[in-house]
Amino acid sequence: MRFMIIVKATPESEAGKMPSEALLTAMGKYNEELVKAGVMVAGEGLHPSSKGARVRFSGASRTVVDGPFAETKELVAGFWLFECSSREEAIEWVRRCPNPMEGDSEIEIRQVFEAGDFGAEFTPELREQEDRLRATIAAQT
Repeated sequence: MRFMIIVKATPESEAGKMPSEALLTAMGKYNEELVKAGVMVAGEGLHPSSKGARVRFSGASRTVVDGPFAETKELVAGFWLFECSSREEAIEWVRRCPNPMEGDSEIEIRQVFEAGDFGAEFTPELREQEDRLRATIAAQT
């Protein structure tokens, strides 16, 4: 099972405050543990929302809204993608994480949908297309 581990933004991360050397060192050690255990698939920090944009959809209409975005608790400052055998294993790995914001912070854990989760609507043709796209992505990296 794959899990998206979402590091929530704080006022400090939204202000562009960079992590300390001590935190970067602790995160590097944690990421090494994740990789050695075969858990970490990907992980990155994100620039503040002031450098981002949102695209709002309303039927066929698209509207672009530039950041920053007001509600800090709803923003994402970074992420990992974990491969774990269960939700409980993902939780245990996150509990071992250094505090990502050097103050109060929050990390959300969400399971990623797999092909089998979609049922009959995910037809053999759609599965074939998905497999082809994933193979293309893998070949590009």
